[in-house]
Amino acid sequence: MYTIGEFSNLAHVSARSLRYYDAMGLLRPAHMGENGYRYYTGGQLPALAKIETLKSYGFTLAEVKELLLLPETELAHRIHVRRISAYAQLNEMRRVIRRMEAAIVQMEGTSMANDTYHVILMQAPAQKVFSVRRTIQIGEMHDLFAELRAQMKRAGVRRTGPTQARYHGEEFSYEHMDVEAQAAVDADGPNVSVIPAGTFAAVTHTGPYENIKYAYDALCGWVAHHPEYKVCGPAIERYIKDEAMVHDPEELETGVLFPVCRAEE
Repeated sequence: MYTIGEFSNLAHVSARSLRYYDAMGLLRPAHMGENGYRYYTGGQLPALAKIETLKSYGFTLAEVKELLLLPETELAHRIHVRRISAYAQLNEMRRVIRRMEAAIVQMEGTSMANDTYHVILMQAPAQKVFSVRRTIQIGEMHDLFAELRAQMKRAGVRRTGPTQARYHGEEFSYEHMDVEAQAAVDADGPNVSVIPAGTFAAVTHTGPYENIKYAYDALCGWVAHHPEYKVCGPAIERYIKDEAMVHDPEELETGVLFPVCRAEE
């Protein structure tokens, strides 16, 4: 048998943690001396290693206590669910880091909108699109485009160009977005409409969608410096290279377009 100190050194787990595990019923000492000393056996090392491993996966000790009672197949499922959650947290942290990096650049006195984006004034021909319009939250964009693809498949309509989002509504809200998911098509029929030809202030954003606000900043700056024009319709995000085409978010390519007309019109 090993004293709690010896067992602690063997397992590289603090004696304080071992006492806490005992109090929680996670790992009882093999023997308690008359003097209250805790004694452990080498056979308890695998059980302790399992506790430490589950704890390192992000499970709370209360969850670990429950997990230790499960059969291996069910435990594997719980770890799999935790792994998916960990990937989601990792991706969210990467998005936060990218936003932080962009904010640092802006705070250091460089304008990403001015340095990165070149706004052009372009004439666009009429565009025939298949559309699905919904009021959604920002996190439901993927679901909206999945619905667009499903409806096109049911209608037997094939896409002939990029997909795009058209933002309606008088004001922007992440929780209440009036969005029209669209795909360029040649066919006629239900859900097919034509966006009229017109003049657009346009810019191309390359990189993650999280930083696309700087493309909007560039367009707003252009409008502010060109009072002879005014925005006269919903903004469009055109997904030139979308997530189905590239694996690296840095390679995403999105056109952002403001329909504009002469201010006196």
